[in-house]
Amino acid sequence: MVDVTSREPQRLVWGVAALVKAVGDALDARFPTCVVRGELCAFSRAASGHCYFSLKDADGAAAMLRCAMFRRAASLLDFAPADGQLVELRGRLAVYEPRGDLQFIVEGMQQAGAGALYEQFLKLKARLEAQGLFDPGRKRAVPAFPRRLGVVTSLGAAALHDVLTTLARRSPHVEVVVYPSLVQGAEAPAALVAALALASQRRDVDALLLCRGGGSLEDLWAFNDERVVRAVAACSVPVICGVGHETDVTLADLAADLRAPTPTAAAELAAPATQACLEALAVWQRRAGQRLHAMLDGQAQRLDAMALRLARPAERVRVRRQELVLLGQRLGAAGARLTDRRGLQLEQLGQRLARAARVDRQARAGRLEALGARLDALDPAHVLSRGYAWLTDDQGRVAHSVTQLTVGQSLHATLADGRAGLRVTAVEPPAAER
Repeated sequence: MVDVTSREPQRLVWGVAALVKAVGDALDARFPTCVVRGELCAFSRAASGHCYFSLKDADGAAAMLRCAMFRRAASLLDFAPADGQLVELRGRLAVYEPRGDLQFIVEGMQQAGAGALYEQFLKLKARLEAQGLFDPGRKRAVPAFPRRLGVVTSLGAAALHDVLTTLARRSPHVEVVVYPSLVQGAEAPAALVAALALASQRRDVDALLLCRGGGSLEDLWAFNDERVVRAVAACSVPVICGVGHETDVTLADLAADLRAPTPTAAAELAAPATQACLEALAVWQRRAGQRLHAMLDGQAQRLDAMALRLARPAERVRVRRQELVLLGQRLGAAGARLTDRRGLQLEQLGQRLARAARVDRQARAGRLEALGARLDALDPAHVLSRGYAWLTDDQGRVAHSVTQLTVGQSLHATLADGRAGLRVTAVEPPAAER
């Protein structure tokens, strides 16, 4: 017989897969559906359409949650997720069994906080861009060498200090006019518009710097206000916009004539460095001096050559006199040859003219003889000589038909050798009329 009381209590030993599954079931039972808010990190979309990313705490706490969003849920998104966006995720907690990692299965995602503000930024940007406010063709060139610059910023801002320090170091000759304005808060857009309008109205500067230091999207939102953007585009002087850091882009940057990544860069773009300009002027002065000396040397050489040529003027006169004599001989010979040639041409033309006149005279005589023969053939006297008579009445009208005659009428007959008086004794019409 065995004493059962002496047995040790049996231990529960889990398998790895069983334990992971049990933890997953516990999480599923404890957190069936939940909503979590955080900032997107390491977002990627696989070729299959699934999305994988991490969600970190927006307050900066050292916590991170791995997330998976499958293709069906990802296809329902109405925005493009990107790192840094603040979002709210709806889904459930689960354990990825092959690695035993805790993950959040996302069933829905929507923007939150700054994400919604960024969406508003994109919509306003698209609308203003469609209206042509960001068109590169309307932007003006910034003066290369300004004498006076205007700065629109807050008097207490570090951006003003940076701009003034940079201009004093690089271009101390440039005057600066400050148009103070709020650069953050609800009243900032109206203040910026008023400062821009004042600078545009006074037009006492060559270019205008719109500056502010870095900050969050909410801090820089005054420079995304539609009123400020339109005021920048309508300003009568060129505007250089230096707002935020290099990665910050506002709508005022896009509407300005020139965008600078920082306020310091805006000051550098607005006015060239005096020392660099002086060095460039020195280079041009040196080049101009070299060119002037080279030109003077060339002219001196030409002067020396001309002096050598004028050293013996009598020889030059003798050469020119010989050339004149030779030209005179050539001119006389050419004149004689020309006279002979013209005389021969005139003789030939006279002979041709005489032949042409003789031929023309013969032709005209032949035509005249032919016309005379034709005219003689048409002479009525020849017709009368063949036995015909020409009858006329007492009024001299020609009688050419029996219908014009009456019995007892007096007629006159013109014959080849004279005239005779006649009287009509009978009128006989043609046989067809009887």
